[in-house]
Amino acid sequence: MKYMYKKELLDDLKSLVSIPSVLDTSDKNNPFGKNINKSLEKILLISERLGFKIFYNKYYGYAEIGSGEELIGVLGHVDVVPAGNLDKWETDPFNPVVKDGKLYGRGTQDDKGPTLAAMYGVKALMDEGTEFNKRIRFIFGLDEENLWRSIHKYLENEEAPDYSFTPDSVFPMINAEKGLLQAKITLDEKSPVRVVAGNAFNAVPDGAVYTGEKKAALKTALKKLEYDYKVTDEGIEVIGVGSHASKPSEGENAITRLIEGLWAIGYKSKGIQLINEVFNHKLSGEGFIENCSDEVSGPLTVNLGKVEMDDAHQMIGLDIRIPVTFDKNIVVSKLKEKVESFGFKYNEYDYLKSIYIPEDHFMVQKLRKVFEEETGLDSKPLSSGGATYARAIDNCLAYGALFPGDEKVEHKANEYIKIENLYKCVDIYSNTIKALLK
Repeated sequence: MKYMYKKELLDDLKSLVSIPSVLDTSDKNNPFGKNINKSLEKILLISERLGFKIFYNKYYGYAEIGSGEELIGVLGHVDVVPAGNLDKWETDPFNPVVKDGKLYGRGTQDDKGPTLAAMYGVKALMDEGTEFNKRIRFIFGLDEENLWRSIHKYLENEEAPDYSFTPDSVFPMINAEKGLLQAKITLDEKSPVRVVAGNAFNAVPDGAVYTGEKKAALKTALKKLEYDYKVTDEGIEVIGVGSHASKPSEGENAITRLIEGLWAIGYKSKGIQLINEVFNHKLSGEGFIENCSDEVSGPLTVNLGKVEMDDAHQMIGLDIRIPVTFDKNIVVSKLKEKVESFGFKYNEYDYLKSIYIPEDHFMVQKLRKVFEEETGLDSKPLSSGGATYARAIDNCLAYGALFPGDEKVEHKANEYIKIENLYKCVDIYSNTIKALLK
C-alpha cells in the first residue's frame, strides 16, 4: 500500500460497522433513522479529517476535493441490511472482530469497507501532492438497501457527476445490470393461518417463524420434506440460507419452505397456493413467464423476500431482476395475469431500469487498464443481477470491491472483508482516480 494509514483505515471501518445503520422510518427527525444519520455524521467526520470539504443534509452527504468544471463521482452508502438470524452469526454483527485476516461485521463488504478504501485511495494522492484539476466527490447515500430516496434527493438538489464509479459490487467491473422490479402482491382476505416473515425484498430469508396451530403436524411435514427447523419460545422456526436476492439460487428460502410445509398439512389458502405453485423453487420466473433471458445478462430471477398473512389481508413481497434487453412491461403483464388468476392484485413497490455501458466506453477502458496493471487479472466486464448506485447516475460503473474468486457474503450472516484485499482496493482506487484526472 502506498501510505502508512493501515491502522487508521481499519479503525475507521470498525467505528462505522459498530453503528447499526439499518433503515428506521419511525424517527421524525431523521428520515432513515438515527443510526443511519449517526453513520453519515461519522463518515463525514472521517472525510474532514482526511482533508475533504464536506456537506451534510439529513437526506445525504458528500465529501469533495479538487477544482475544475468536471466532476468525478464516487457513490457509496452507509446503510446496511438487517443482521437477520443472529444465531447464524459467529460474532456480533455490529461489534467488528478481526479473525484470520478478516474483519467481520455487517457492512464490512457492503458497503462501508469499499467506500472507505476509495476515500483513503484519494488521501494517498493528496499525500503525493497530486494536482486535482477535476473535482472528486464522494456521495454518501442513506437508503441504498431500500428505495433509493437518498440518492434521488441528492439528484434533485445537487450537481450530477459527469462520470462516476461505485465500489459496491465486484472486480473487474459491472457494465450491465438487470432491471430491478419490486412488487407487493396483495389480497384483502382473511388467511386461515398467520405468517409474518422476511426482513427485506432484496434478501433471501434465512428464517421464518410459525406460531399457529398444528405444530406437531408441521414438524412431521418439515422432516419429510428434509427442511431444517428448530423449536423456539415463539414457535417453530424454519431454517433457510440467506443470500442476495440477485442470486436466489445461492440461498434456501425459509418462507417458501414454511409455506410448503403448511400446504402439506392441509392449509389451502389462496396465498399459500399461489406461493407454492408459482414461486416455490421457480427462481427464473417459470411460474409466470417462460424463457426470459438474454446473452448479455442471463435469465430473469425471482426472490420471495417477505410475506404477511393475517386476519385481514395477505401480502407477498417479490424482488425480480429482469434481463437488460427484455421488456419490463411483458414481465409485469405475465405476472399480473398469473396472480390475478388467484384473486390477488399486483402493486409495484419500486423499479430501477437496467443499465448497459458498452466495452468501448472511455470509462470502461480506463478502469480495465488500471485493474489489469494492479492485479494482472482478466479485466473483461461482467453483467449482474445486483442493483448498485451505478443505475442512479449516467456514465457510472460498478467497480469492485470483491475480487474474483472471493466469497460473496454481503447480506449474509458472518459478513466480512479480507483486510489485505481492503488495502489492495486502496491502491486500485487511488490509481483509478489518477487515471480519471488525466
